[in-house]
Amino acid sequence: MYRLREEREMSPRVFSNMVASLLYEKRFGPYFVEPLIAGLDDKNEPFISGMDLIGAPVLAKDFVLAGTADEAMFGMAESLWRPDLSPEDLFEVISQTLMSAFDRDAISGWGAVVHVITPDQVITRTLKTRQD
Repeated sequence: MYRLREEREMSPRVFSNMVASLLYEKRFGPYFVEPLIAGLDDKNEPFISGMDLIGAPVLAKDFVLAGTADEAMFGMAESLWRPDLSPEDLFEVISQTLMSAFDRDAISGWGAVVHVITPDQVITRTLKTRQD
């Protein structure tokens, strides 16, 4: 619909604003989600945002976290993340952050799917953790 009406692709920032508006509209009977929006804008600059269940956005230049183990992930993410990481290094930082959180929080699950977005491609890998 957006492409037909505006005659252009939706940017990650516009999509984030749309999701925030949708969540705020349902604030009295909310969707119990914490969405993370990531993408590249027109200049191939990274855009990441997160929001709570009523759509209050968090726009960040470094990283955003959400989920049941977000408190456990902050320390690891802050210690490993640095600007201008290569896609392989970024995958390693994300993987180590998630794996440390999975070990501390049983509700988090048994793995994850990691998507690393570059201007040329989207790299998708699956993480598997302990099953006990």
